[in-house]
Amino acid sequence: MGQITIRGTSADIPVFSEEADLERVSSLGQAGALVSSFEFGGTMVRALDVQDVRLLDGKILSVRSERASMTKVHVRSVEFTACEFGSLRWAGGKISRTRFDACKLLGARLEDVTLEHVVFTDCKMDYAMFDRIRAVGPVLFVRCSLREAEFTGCDLAGSLFDGCDLFLAIFGRGRYRGCDLRGNDLSAVNGAHYLKRIVIDRAQLMQLAKALAAELEVTFGDDLHSPMATT
Repeated sequence: MGQITIRGTSADIPVFSEEADLERVSSLGQAGALVSSFEFGGTMVRALDVQDVRLLDGKILSVRSERASMTKVHVRSVEFTACEFGSLRWAGGKISRTRFDACKLLGARLEDVTLEHVVFTDCKMDYAMFDRIRAVGPVLFVRCSLREAEFTGCDLAGSLFDGCDLFLAIFGRGRYRGCDLRGNDLSAVNGAHYLKRIVIDRAQLMQLAKALAAELEVTFGDDLHSPMATT
């Protein structure tokens, strides 16, 4: 097990050596199955449908699917690398001690999923929807594209975003206490008024002010045009 640490926030992630004894599998199992010490990858499928499965200690590499569905899937110590899951919907279950690296998850929807020691690095997650996500351990988003992503009813207390593209990302009602948003441009986020008790740099105050001003649709006095005087 390895660890990634950014500004004091640490998450445990799996590390597999080249000599790791992983069994090559052709699928991620049937409902109720336990798949452990495995490697799955290098394949393209039209649909990836995984239900009520436990995935432990494995690598999922370069898997591409036009459509992906994960229902009540429990993942622990798994490394997802360079995967592309179209229209991913992940409902229920728990993800722990897991890393998603260089994955393409455009428009993904994660709902009612518990996250613990989960790291997303260099992932494209534009338009993703995070609905009622609960972080019970560190969750890190590092150099991810989250343009127009939406967080609704989430508990992201103690999480961290670093070097992410948050253009027009929406932060709805939720818990953000201690969420570290340093190192990101916050000037174009939506829902700034919900980001209570977050951690930022002083220089980001103006970014939040700009985002809040846009939400409130304020008008600056020097932008007003006085009516021309008539004689």
